[in-house]
Amino acid sequence: MTFKVILQYILPHRFLSRLVYWGTRWTFAPWKNWLIGTIVRNYGVNMAEAAQPDPLAYQHFNAFFTRKLRPDARTADADPAALLSPADGRISQAGAIVDGRIFQAKGQEYTAAELLGDEASAAPYRNGRFVTVYLSPRDYHRVHMPLTGTLRETVHVPGRIFSVAPFAVEAIPRLFARNERLVCHFEGEHGPFAVVMVGAILVSSVATVWDGLVIPPYAPSIRRKSFAGQNITLERFAEMARFNMGSTVILLLPEGMAELDALQPQQPVRVGQRLGCCHHES
Repeated sequence: MTFKVILQYILPHRFLSRLVYWGTRWTFAPWKNWLIGTIVRNYGVNMAEAAQPDPLAYQHFNAFFTRKLRPDARTADADPAALLSPADGRISQAGAIVDGRIFQAKGQEYTAAELLGDEASAAPYRNGRFVTVYLSPRDYHRVHMPLTGTLRETVHVPGRIFSVAPFAVEAIPRLFARNERLVCHFEGEHGPFAVVMVGAILVSSVATVWDGLVIPPYAPSIRRKSFAGQNITLERFAEMARFNMGSTVILLLPEGMAELDALQPQQPVRVGQRLGCCHHES
């Protein structure tokens, strides 16, 4: 086990994440300008895509980090049957869910039940498909709908806040099923699907378009919120949530809903890009 991995187990995750939450919202100009400039330079952030291209015009670092893009910066695949990427980033893994088990990285896997918080919610995905997208600091940090769906329920699952960088994903068993996360259950035209927002160290802050800031506060136990009867329907490609700092999005699809394209680990993807094709009933 490397020193970087050992640190993941011993660092005070929530304390550090609270400090970062505060620091990224401090409006003191020299501080926020230094933070923003550092990220833009070190990660090669493309500010030409942003609705506000001047990095120093943002009120604080988090406003920059969750920046809107120009309306023409991303487009949805023209095929209405295409399954869309929910985020900018890189494919961590994608493929079949085998008997309820999801591949994390070489030698690592976890179960859909662990990820979602219970066996019943995981049942439709037992032999379905999954896509895991990792967002780095350079990426656009708003998450969009892969398909049109009506929100049924959210589940805030408590947990650790390990890093989700590739080194940690390869080394820490069941990482995505152990980190603090928000599970969003939708009902689509051809069945249910789930979009899971996984928190990470120095990140762990999630906001949705329907509820605003959801994490923090951190959950002491599993928290479920039903949206039955509220008719919250989000169209394919519409914004659904954002990470205040980056992390990982996991998409779960039931068996028979869609076939994935030949997605490869570390393949770059962008919001609206085709990931596969949904099956339409005849």
